[in-house]
Amino acid sequence: MRTDQKTHTRSFAILGLLLLLTAFANIHLGSIHIPSGDIASILTGHPSADKSWDYIVLNYRIPKAITAILVGSGLGISGLLMQTLFRNPLAGPFVLGISSGASLGVAFLLLGASLFGGVFAGLAQQSWSIALAASLGSFFVLGAVLLVVKKIRNTLSILIVGLMFGSISAAVINVLSYFSNAEQLQQFVFWSLGSLGNLSWKELALFTGIVAFSTVLLLRSIKPLDSLLLGENYAQSMGVALKKTRRILVISTGLLTGVITAFAGPIAFVGLAVPHLTKLIFNTSSHKILLPAVALNGALLLLVCDAIAQLPNSELTLPINAITSLFGAPIVIWLLVRKQKINV
Repeated sequence: MRTDQKTHTRSFAILGLLLLLTAFANIHLGSIHIPSGDIASILTGHPSADKSWDYIVLNYRIPKAITAILVGSGLGISGLLMQTLFRNPLAGPFVLGISSGASLGVAFLLLGASLFGGVFAGLAQQSWSIALAASLGSFFVLGAVLLVVKKIRNTLSILIVGLMFGSISAAVINVLSYFSNAEQLQQFVFWSLGSLGNLSWKELALFTGIVAFSTVLLLRSIKPLDSLLLGENYAQSMGVALKKTRRILVISTGLLTGVITAFAGPIAFVGLAVPHLTKLIFNTSSHKILLPAVALNGALLLLVCDAIAQLPNSELTLPINAITSLFGAPIVIWLLVRKQKINV
């Protein structure tokens, strides 16, 4: 037991150090080269050699790195919760239809002008409008899912209902897309590619507050999560209140997924893959270990993907949604194959 604790402590220390180094590297990268010494000066509260560098680092690169950490952590935690709740390795943070609801809200805002007049076109010009529309869409679907959770006892049925809400949202988006013009469609496609660099400090403070609240809400569910791995009947025999636990998990996942989609767009792969990656590294099923571990791994993975998307010394930035799958998936496949060879 002590050996396992030492191993986990060492793994957490390594991940924490890697996270700090990767965050610094992420801040260093960009279309404008800023020397590492000047970045270190800015981070420690001292002015750099160029005032414009101060503005770039403090108002763009640091918020973007913090956003990547929050998004990666939130998606990793959400994916772990859903895989535990449904006992399905293919479950992810988007299975409840929350992300589809957020996309539906943004689709109404960006694509609805053709059907509902110029009011939507005017609202779309506001800086806060996309995040608000995505939030309203996600909370609408979350409310509908919570109503279903009260009526349904079978956890698998909740998964199916979430997928159905996702299908309905996708169908409405297709209808809106059909009646939209090329410019509106381009706006929606750009949003759906995901972005980490659009948040101001005020928006980032709100984002951080919601992520922190959702995470604290989970602290009461760590023990029930371990019991759920052995099945609902076993969990009930251990005194777990299934309905209450389900509700907490759905609300937490809904809040995390909804706010992440609202502020950063729908980012694929991270929530599905990070829990598997973490279990390979830590070799445990205890959620007391897994929850902070997936948060660290999710943040680290998204920082790395964002660094790749930067295309150093170039003004171009690749879509983060594409990078997460394009570079992340082969790594997970390699780790799974490697582990299988070791076990054989």
